[in-house]
Amino acid sequence: MKETVYVETSIFSFFYDDRQSHAVIAMRDWTHQWWHKHREDYLLVTSTAVLDELMRGTKPHKQDALELALNLPAMEPTNEIEEIMQVYFKHHLMPRDPFGDALHLALASFHKSDYLLTWNCQNLANANKATHIRRINTLLGLHVPLLTTPLELMGEAS
Repeated sequence: MKETVYVETSIFSFFYDDRQSHAVIAMRDWTHQWWHKHREDYLLVTSTAVLDELMRGTKPHKQDALELALNLPAMEPTNEIEEIMQVYFKHHLMPRDPFGDALHLALASFHKSDYLLTWNCQNLANANKATHIRRINTLLGLHVPLLTTPLELMGEAS
């Protein structure tokens, strides 16, 4: 059985990002490489929260990013997800944005995704937060997805 990857908003955004900084170019290229060479190894899912976030966006490539995301099954937030988010907020695990990182982490955790794929290294794929995330999810009896970037999930340093 294939492992499940919850694909967060930043992946779709960087797929089409045309900024010319070296960091953005690298992240876009790694996103393309993972998408074209490795995504078939996994069962990909996203959420209606990602779709909403992409629709609210102001970037010129928002329609392309949204169309890419619409190709994946989308999970919907529930009351249980809201309760998980409230615990995250109470324990200062994630910023208090009801449509942000806490929502993505709660969805990926509740639905037992093996990975949460993101370029958000401030709040999600952040090694300094991993222990706190693991502790809170364990307290809640939730699965702990591996929070990772496309580069890390490729398993190669290219």
